[in-house]
Amino acid sequence: MPGTGLVSLVPRAREVQEADGPPFVWDTDTALVAEPAAHGVARWLRGHTVLPFREGDGVAGAGAGTTVELRIDDGLDAEGYRLDVTPTRVLIEGGDAAGIFWGAQTLRQLLPPAAFRRAGRPGREWHVPCCHIEDAPRFGWRGMMLDVARHFTPKDGVLRLLDQLAAHKLNVFHFHLTDDQGWRMDIRRYPQLTGAGAWRPRTRVGHRASPLWDERRHGGYYTQDDLREIVAYAAERHITVVPEIELPGHSQAAIAAYPDLGSTDVVDTAALGVWTDWGVSPHLLAPTDDVLRFYEHVLDEVLDVFPSPYIHIGGDETPKEEWRASAVAQARIAQEGLRDEDALQAWMVRHFDRWLAARGRRLVGWDEILDGGTLEGPGLTPGAVVSSWRGTDGGAAAAEAGHDVVMCPEHELYLDRRQAPGPDEPVPLGRVATLRDVYAFSPVPQRLAAAGRGERVLGIQANMWTECAESTQRVDYQVFPRLAALAEVAWSGSGGSYDDFVERLVGAHLPRLDAAGVEYRPLDGPRPWQQRPGIPGRPLD
Repeated sequence: MPGTGLVSLVPRAREVQEADGPPFVWDTDTALVAEPAAHGVARWLRGHTVLPFREGDGVAGAGAGTTVELRIDDGLDAEGYRLDVTPTRVLIEGGDAAGIFWGAQTLRQLLPPAAFRRAGRPGREWHVPCCHIEDAPRFGWRGMMLDVARHFTPKDGVLRLLDQLAAHKLNVFHFHLTDDQGWRMDIRRYPQLTGAGAWRPRTRVGHRASPLWDERRHGGYYTQDDLREIVAYAAERHITVVPEIELPGHSQAAIAAYPDLGSTDVVDTAALGVWTDWGVSPHLLAPTDDVLRFYEHVLDEVLDVFPSPYIHIGGDETPKEEWRASAVAQARIAQEGLRDEDALQAWMVRHFDRWLAARGRRLVGWDEILDGGTLEGPGLTPGAVVSSWRGTDGGAAAAEAGHDVVMCPEHELYLDRRQAPGPDEPVPLGRVATLRDVYAFSPVPQRLAAAGRGERVLGIQANMWTECAESTQRVDYQVFPRLAALAEVAWSGSGGSYDDFVERLVGAHLPRLDAAGVEYRPLDGPRPWQQRPGIPGRPLD
């Protein structure tokens, strides 16, 4: 039937060929055989799927049953895989362990949706159609960002999301850990960052123009052991966790915890609390040596917890009024020979760019890190990466300047935005970004492709901001199924047939999400309990 079997893959595969013969029968007599390099994938298959395996030593040919075999083939691309199914054997070969893992995800999609449940029916056998599949990703950065600063997501919710990223062959989890409304990472040297900065007394309900408030205290944070667990869980699924520690803006929670971080000569920073509202706080970090050392100490602990080669420092949305009024900021501008406050921000970003590069890491920042120019000194290091959120022009400019880019433009790939026009969408925010809009996004701007600079686009990323998504259910609704569309563009490239994608989505992939317990938005609109009447969004209706 349409949408099942070999035509049901999401994201679509590069090459799929049906083969003759009866199906492979997967039952309790099926053995799992893995080369040493694939032992991690074998452990995941045994521990995190409902698929049965015969108890034994995992040696091919032992016993009379069928086998699932995992191997490395150095001739395949990184993250690429080859999947061959015959009546007696499933063979997954990958260019590396990640490729084998993505092949295992494809194998799971060849099974009924029940394979996505956490437990199966005892004694059940599964049938896999004979086939040959060869596949590899179009982009190396296939990501999603989750904001846990505005509304905290407990650890189990993060682990659950990582499972869904893996099921969609996404390999980057951008973890937005700090903002004006909360600081979510335990920093042992500075305990007040979570002692005070992780908690706010109340929270606005809806968009910042809403008159509604939740008067309950909100907060939470991750211990470093929690974060190490998240990193390890992601690594087992071949997902890189990229932490984000915001500076110099979006820092009110940090200033509330340690007032000397702010512009004390302009504002009574000791009176500031963790921000209870949405939008952009006017309070920036002071450009002092003490603040630089403070954040170096913070990043020392970040680097110890997160092995990612990429560390995101934000760098966006920095209103400069305090710096203009601050004698301390103006003295720094004069001392460094800078042109203005925009150049001061660029100076601060460059400091941490070089600090990270000296430790073998690459700075990532929103496209404002290009603002301020480089007239006052050297620019960013070649390894700095730009997250292009204000459209794609900033990313194109960064690529033309020799920097790698992750495309995540707000109008297409911000998943907090409304999914359809009309009054039924819960807390409608900003411009409509439909499932079709996400699927139609082309990551490489024509001007880069024409200039031969398309390789500077590392990939794409969806961003989920949580001002108006206070629960896992609300995040599910906003993220799915649009994340499946992003995953297909990231893995398979743009230009696919939207109608074919929707057929696969409805025929097979939404039932997989149902089996996994994902509370996605139905294509024909929200279910009654997913609506939120009376909670205003932007613009107000």
